[in-house]
Amino acid sequence: MGKDKLRKFREIDTFANVLQLDAGKPMRGRWAADHFGNNRPVVLELACGKGEYSVNLAKLFPQRNFIGVDYKGNRIWRGAKTALEEGIANVAFLRIQIETILEYFAPGEVSEIWITFPDPQPQRSREKKRLTHPAFLSRYRQIMEPAGIMHLKTDNDGLYAYTLEQLASLDASIHTHTADLYHSDLVDDVLSIKTYYERKYLEVSKNINYVAWGWQ
Repeated sequence: MGKDKLRKFREIDTFANVLQLDAGKPMRGRWAADHFGNNRPVVLELACGKGEYSVNLAKLFPQRNFIGVDYKGNRIWRGAKTALEEGIANVAFLRIQIETILEYFAPGEVSEIWITFPDPQPQRSREKKRLTHPAFLSRYRQIMEPAGIMHLKTDNDGLYAYTLEQLASLDASIHTHTADLYHSDLVDDVLSIKTYYERKYLEVSKNINYVAWGWQ
């Protein structure tokens, strides 16, 4: 591990807005009350990377609580540090494997989930690693409130098509979807938030896919 990564790992150990691995388990069912000190809705960004969506959503919606979830601490460092420097108190970060998410959130605790530019895992042999595989979708459904909404933004056309197939097979309620977000009429202050990777894709004129769904 490089010196810069080691430095970032040491720093996030001192960040009050970062919980790592088992440290987040006591919050299960009580994130709003015990970490944020309120009773406001909890929103997750899965595979959050540098946390651009989490931080910017927190700025747009100060009456909600946001948690960026990722396993790579050196990436979480950027979003967590920005939040601390700018005094954004309604965002936190959780360093875990997403496969274990049921250990960290209680049934019905989450009101909304964003999946922003995850690794598409294009190889057939890695299908079970895709964050919209039915096994993952089942986990998300368990921790979401009944009227909760999920979102996927991805540059990968294959993952987008795969996700639509899985949602259809599970009888999910698809609210909206597009294979070319920035040439649609859907773009607003929320959907125009751009991650580091999204900016790179747009620089080479890559289309951005988007789908929103629920379970009712």
